[in-house]
Amino acid sequence: MHGQKIYSFEGHEAPVYSICPHHKETIQFIFSTSIDGKIKAWLYDNAGSRVDYDAPGKWCTTMLYSADGTRLFSCGTSKEGDSHLVEWNESEGSIKRTYSGFRKKASGVVQGVVQFDTAQNHILAAGEDNQIKFWDVDNTNMLTFIDADGGLPGLPRLRFNKEGNLLAVTTVDNGFKILANSDGLRSLRAFGNRPFEAFRSPYEASAMKVSGAPVVAGISPNIGRMDNLDRNSPAKPSPILNGADPASRSIDIKPRISEEKPDKAKPWELMEVLNPQQFRVATLPETPDQTSKVVRLLYTNSGVGLLALGSNAIQRLWKWNRNEQNPSGKATASVVPQHWQPNSGLVMANDIGETPPEESVPCIALSKNDSYVMSACGGKVSLFNMMTFKVMTTFMPPPPASTFLAFHPQDNNIIAIGMEDSTIHIYNVRVDEVKIRLKGHQKRITGLAFSNSLHILVSSGADAQLCVWATDSWEKKKSVAIQMPAGKTPSGDTRVQFNSDQNRLLVVHETQIAIYDASKMERIYQWIPQGTLSAAISHASYSCNSQLVFAAFTDGNVAI
Repeated sequence: MHGQKIYSFEGHEAPVYSICPHHKETIQFIFSTSIDGKIKAWLYDNAGSRVDYDAPGKWCTTMLYSADGTRLFSCGTSKEGDSHLVEWNESEGSIKRTYSGFRKKASGVVQGVVQFDTAQNHILAAGEDNQIKFWDVDNTNMLTFIDADGGLPGLPRLRFNKEGNLLAVTTVDNGFKILANSDGLRSLRAFGNRPFEAFRSPYEASAMKVSGAPVVAGISPNIGRMDNLDRNSPAKPSPILNGADPASRSIDIKPRISEEKPDKAKPWELMEVLNPQQFRVATLPETPDQTSKVVRLLYTNSGVGLLALGSNAIQRLWKWNRNEQNPSGKATASVVPQHWQPNSGLVMANDIGETPPEESVPCIALSKNDSYVMSACGGKVSLFNMMTFKVMTTFMPPPPASTFLAFHPQDNNIIAIGMEDSTIHIYNVRVDEVKIRLKGHQKRITGLAFSNSLHILVSSGADAQLCVWATDSWEKKKSVAIQMPAGKTPSGDTRVQFNSDQNRLLVVHETQIAIYDASKMERIYQWIPQGTLSAAISHASYSCNSQLVFAAFTDGNVAI
């Protein structure tokens, strides 16, 4: 190296923002971007740029290749403040896929440029909204996000290490944090044998041993096997679930099936949970009706509140405040939410009618914009204003009693009400009228789920039947009996929930968790309680990004 200039690449009409050197076999080249949104490619000669693309957003953009050098990504921000993360088709100079999950910015508000990085060929990470957001490179929907226990700037800078098991991210106090998965934690732990106490102490305080029971299948060995797969885990789960023993607080993870030959398949390995801080519990503050048990629980759609319906027919609301510890103001186990009531002191109390509370079937539903909540506990259905807690109206007095409620996804005035007598009432709140009664089940209704894209309503009943109704005509399109394990009778509460793709339907019964393709009502997957998780399933739900299924069991276990 003699320090003399060899090449000068000229052609940008605005200041250069970033460069990305790369090579394909023996060909060396450089991508460069400028602040007018232009992308150019140069060979190591003085012949000028070979390509000229427009970056999405046409402002500041950074480019990166995957670790194996086969895939090209760019991430940037427009002058209007909108961020874009895309994969390029190099040969055609076109965008191959655009990743979603960035927040739409207020017009004219530009705080800076989103930074991103990629790890081991299948994970993308970007910093925005005081958070780190993750994508699988083959899926345009955001995989998950984390706030790293708070303290991140609005647009944190981040960088993976070469192995992809450590992630450095900047903090608002001019420092940085190191985030790690289980492989990364073991690397850091190795430093404990040296004078490196800053890394050593958090992980050796209370290490927990593991059993051989798997809790999550399908973690790619590229990103490393995670200690636990929650929203803190930038790893891609497969749709096939395996049994586990969460009570042992132990994790064993099976790598995602790859295209490698069978003789290269990795065996299941025993793992240590090296960072118990990933498991958090926030106990909600007491309320005057603390002695009543919670019978229904749901998050608000915005993710900032938690609604609990008690056995005393009273609903309580907790909210997370936006502050330094929780800059997003979203639900987190790191901060305790606050019990919230309007200044009037009103509580959301349901009509209980003449049905004893222990015999009623509680039900609750929240409108898409979080403005209204409706619920019933054996009496009339009550519609509450979420800001004032005032009862807007009551309707559908028993008998028969309401057993399940669902808002129409496109019209808060249209409500589907499942009944004790196995019928479903489509009710218009505005005109106080039942538009139509749907008949197809033999026992009470236990679940209702709308699909906006398929224009259907799926109902489930205590008869272990699924019915599909067209929402434009309310005609029954199909009826399907869930496939019961051998020796089990087709009865018991059945719940349904649509994936965020509005097509894959989660069906939950005490005997199984199943996924159906709702367009055909064909079962794709089924998981039956087994081994250390042999108790009946009491409840199950998709995570907010539909990448995980959380299941609860009657013996108190929870599995992911």
